[in-house]
Amino acid sequence: MSVTLKKSVITWEKPPDNLIEDEPVDDTIHTPIAVALNEALYLAGRLPKTALAWTNVAVCATIDGKLTQKAPDWFYVRYALPTEPPERERLSYTPYREGDVPAIVMEFLSQTKGTEYSKDSEAPVGKWYYYEQILQVPTYAIFEPNSGRLEVYELKSQKYRQRKPDKNKRYWIAEVELFLGVWHGTKENQTGKWLRWWDENGQILPWAAELLEQERSRSQQQEQLLEQERSRSQQEREAKEAALAELALLKERLNSAGINPEDI
Repeated sequence: MSVTLKKSVITWEKPPDNLIEDEPVDDTIHTPIAVALNEALYLAGRLPKTALAWTNVAVCATIDGKLTQKAPDWFYVRYALPTEPPERERLSYTPYREGDVPAIVMEFLSQTKGTEYSKDSEAPVGKWYYYEQILQVPTYAIFEPNSGRLEVYELKSQKYRQRKPDKNKRYWIAEVELFLGVWHGTKENQTGKWLRWWDENGQILPWAAELLEQERSRSQQQEQLLEQERSRSQQEREAKEAALAELALLKERLNSAGINPEDI
């Protein structure tokens, strides 16, 4: 398959096996944010086996015979073919050749100047131009971790249009059928602003540590209920024993007075 765009011919050729990513990666916070997005999807059963949710994997296209690659900080593909052999690590992804065009890509801004907003159509093309015009990705999200600013753009008439968040400052991402928003808190000793998923009912998709904490909380509540039940049973036994002791004492007094309790 090929596409002609502004006198450029776009094809989807197989990249070389020794492809080297040509963009620096900020692993300090970018990778944890991306991994956290995947973790929540996986634990919630929202990541089908045929889907691909990845970070810092080069998405490739050939423009006028020249291989072009951009490695989103995070991207999601609804359907991707498995690697051959299946255990081989995926080092790159070429739409149409290996599966669908990414349904959503995300870029996380850093102090290092990038091309997240660049519409430069000359090599090396800007990321904005690449996602909008070359790949034509339906949803493009740009997140600034330090400030927590999240911008979501939707492809309409081959142009990205900025969306407005809902009253909860979240965005409905139709491609994954979830809301995307910003959450402030701590994960694995890193405190800051994170991207999180919420379902259609407004429930946050938890991370593994949060699920464990929820399970511990449930276990503690169950133990408290059991302890309350044990205490109630003990109180009932003690009350019954006290009543029997009082009845025995009353019978003894009646017998001492020459009254047969059975005659009463």
